[in-house]
Amino acid sequence: MAKIVSTACRISGRQGVTFAGKVALKADPQILKDLAGQVREKIFVVCGTNGKTTTNNLLCSAVESEGKKLVCNHTGSNMLAGVAAAFVLAAKNNGKLDADYACIEIDEASTLRIFPHFKPDYMVLTNLFRDQLDRYGEIDITMDMLKRAMQMAPDMTVIVNGDDALSAYLAMESGNPYKTYGITEKVFDSQSEHEIREGRFCKKCGARLEYDFYHYSQIGKYDCPNCDFTRPVIDYEASGISMENGLCFEVEGRRVAADYKGFYNIYNILAAYSAARTAGMSLAHFDQVLAEFNPQNGRMEEFEIEGTHVILNLAKNPAGFNQNISAVMEDEKEKDIVIVINDNAQDGTDISWLWDVDFDRFAEDHIHSITVSGIRCQDMLLRMKYVDIYSELIGDVKTAIEARIKDGCKNLYVLVNYTALFSTRNILVEMAGKKTNRSNKN
Repeated sequence: MAKIVSTACRISGRQGVTFAGKVALKADPQILKDLAGQVREKIFVVCGTNGKTTTNNLLCSAVESEGKKLVCNHTGSNMLAGVAAAFVLAAKNNGKLDADYACIEIDEASTLRIFPHFKPDYMVLTNLFRDQLDRYGEIDITMDMLKRAMQMAPDMTVIVNGDDALSAYLAMESGNPYKTYGITEKVFDSQSEHEIREGRFCKKCGARLEYDFYHYSQIGKYDCPNCDFTRPVIDYEASGISMENGLCFEVEGRRVAADYKGFYNIYNILAAYSAARTAGMSLAHFDQVLAEFNPQNGRMEEFEIEGTHVILNLAKNPAGFNQNISAVMEDEKEKDIVIVINDNAQDGTDISWLWDVDFDRFAEDHIHSITVSGIRCQDMLLRMKYVDIYSELIGDVKTAIEARIKDGCKNLYVLVNYTALFSTRNILVEMAGKKTNRSNKN
């Protein structure tokens, strides 16, 4: 039933993954438990505010490079129905699953609904930032949900970003075994002192944490001057960081290189590497995995449309958007920017987070134009006005992109929040496809 629903949705131009999962769970509430039980070796889950999809997809590719068969929710559908769909759609028509591993991205708030169906062997915890206040509430609520989920799977090993004070504290307090990854050396000469740092106070005693340096937001090397809470010893430590031509670093004596943009992607790569290594994999082909990895579903995804190079990227909260801005500004060529902001239920209807993003950094000569679009384009227009940056309002996303392809500088970044991602990506795929069809005819 789920496979038929999924096929029908794809034919009609819709993603349909979540709906297929809902149908499967309605027909058989135990189907996820049954299928997950057929995984022959181990189950990974990936949680955290930012970087889940990229980290999970990288981990999937790394596991596949070891010659293993797996289940993976590549599309990023990470609530109960989406996770159920990943297993159901991977199964054969007879209900049998042929998989050694499962690599599953899970929404933090959904862990308590999913863990009763299966107990993961490993959890990758990328970071914890303020996100969708009307849905998650303050960060303490998210931490409490994750701690309860971890305690439901006491034998699960947590692979945690040790540079994030909130994530590290959670792993330490959970009672679960854990491994850490992080970057010990200072990478940036200076970081903005007004950047949002959710973890500036010690979760153990409440004192203000002292930092040797920040990488971004609250991510860095920290220590509490009032109690024994400190950055943990790092098991998988990245060093020798270089971002001149892509991203390069060393870990466990290996040189890792990837043609990606954005400092935050070092953490995504390191998280996937650390998870696979914790599970005992040799990762002999990890360089090839990175070379062949194609970011999917709007994570620095690239398109060529009528001579314009387009990069689509998700930006859904202050920490993520600030890192997006950093990645955009690393490109010193002239560029156009389209920002699409929606406020649907999955985005969170509270968009006050826009005022915590450092949009003033766009006030540079190599920014050719900024266009705001989406349901809350008026709010985004006002936000840009308050940092004295001119932006053009074009509410319809397709029209906005077409305008910048027509009169832009041939280098376009499209930054979108969550529910704008799928529809915007469809627009770009269609536009890129039309160009390909014309080329074929010629």
